[in-house]
Amino acid sequence: MGSPVAAPPAETIAFTLNGDPVESPPIGSLLDVLRERFGVRSAKDGCSPQGQCGCCTVWVDGQPRVACVTPVSRVRGRSVTTVEGLPDADLWAQRFCDNGGSQCGFCTPGIIMRAAALDDAKRGSPELVKRALLGHLCRCTGWGPIVDAITGTSEARPVGSDPERRAALEGGVPQSVGNAVALGTGGFADDTAPPSALVALLDGSGDWVVADTLVEARQLSGKVQGRRTTAPVSWPVEVPPGQWARTLQTTWVEPAYLEPDASWCEPGGEPRSSYGNGGAFGGKSSGELGAVARRLADQHQRPVRALYTREDVVRLGPKRPPLAVAVTADGGGVARVARTEGIVTAIETVAPGLDVVEVDVTGPATSARLRAAGWAEVAVVLASLQPGPWYRVTAPSGATAEACYTRDRGIEVTLRCGDALDETVLASYCTGAAHMALGWVTSEAISVDEQGRPLDLTIRSFGIVRAVDMPPVSIEIISDDGPPVNGSDAVFAAVATAVWASTDWAPRWPIGR
Repeated sequence: MGSPVAAPPAETIAFTLNGDPVESPPIGSLLDVLRERFGVRSAKDGCSPQGQCGCCTVWVDGQPRVACVTPVSRVRGRSVTTVEGLPDADLWAQRFCDNGGSQCGFCTPGIIMRAAALDDAKRGSPELVKRALLGHLCRCTGWGPIVDAITGTSEARPVGSDPERRAALEGGVPQSVGNAVALGTGGFADDTAPPSALVALLDGSGDWVVADTLVEARQLSGKVQGRRTTAPVSWPVEVPPGQWARTLQTTWVEPAYLEPDASWCEPGGEPRSSYGNGGAFGGKSSGELGAVARRLADQHQRPVRALYTREDVVRLGPKRPPLAVAVTADGGGVARVARTEGIVTAIETVAPGLDVVEVDVTGPATSARLRAAGWAEVAVVLASLQPGPWYRVTAPSGATAEACYTRDRGIEVTLRCGDALDETVLASYCTGAAHMALGWVTSEAISVDEQGRPLDLTIRSFGIVRAVDMPPVSIEIISDDGPPVNGSDAVFAAVATAVWASTDWAPRWPIGR
């Protein structure tokens, strides 16, 4: 493990930040300087840093620029604007909040900076807005609420009674909802660390190196950033032999939450949770980084930030357990699934009569905590035996969703999940679930090598559906006086079934890999 090192002396460069003159050594990227030197937390690092997620988008001389791949030396004498300096930032935040265009809030500040730079003609066109968003990724909202927020063309839903409770039901953890979230102040772990904190990163051998700054920690770690592989996708679980009405094989899928895992801790204190303002679809480590931050803080007697890079998240984070499901026309059959704690119980909640067999598979870690893992795959296969074009799924929560997908109308959903609490928040989560389901069936996967190590290490290699490729999504919410329950997971499974039907029941997902 390395020791803290001091940065070498360097000349300074001058530029304007949100209207104020500032100076900085010409070391690192613009994003490094904004976050680490000037405490600008709205600009986020989601791709560590490869210019692939758009979360760090700011203005340089009034034009959008991805800060993580812009050397700070290139802004000498120029004007830099972040969402903190955007004159109408509060109005943009309100529009995003009103339309459900921000859930965790990690991607939203960069998207707002992009949207605010558009002229009126482009801002009023959904297609041109989608094209402008090609440099951005959002995992939560499914793009529709974002496009509505930018164009201002959507119809308002009824004002809800408890948006934060609905967000917690859908996200799985307590969550803030409001204008501040859209501006990136959702309480992300690395945003709340004290300026004096040391930075800890994993090196290539799996040891933690510690430095005074993030730039220095990267240098000490010595890691070379990963790339997208040309290796093919594999389907590691075989379909059992037999005469089956329907079969399905799935592969390794990355949860692809945008905020990389992070924690920090004071000496003798309690570490900050990696969960900032979102549940990461069940994918984040619950305690490892916190334990590392606490140990290193006690060792160095200073606060320590422990951070995963995007490559660390992919290599170390859990994936959906790959499986193979085969059923007869009456719904009987077999589910063979990668051995995963809790996965059998998850599947049995929707298919108690199915024979579930765990198999040993060489590959990355898996988890039954990921969004609807196991039960959704089986529910989709069983729902596929229904006559179309509408397909119904009832989730373990008790929510029921029906979905239809056609080329001309896009994705249509009807949902019943008790008291809606807030239709805007609920519809946003359901649109995001539809987006994830579409990608799950058609494009999302990562390749692994013979030792089971992930090879696709960039956020653009996961197959997340882009804004320009997302069909329209309409969500009809039928609220009642029943207790509110999670509804988006039922939508996830129902939409996956409807999209699968459009492929003529292709036996392997994703069909495009």
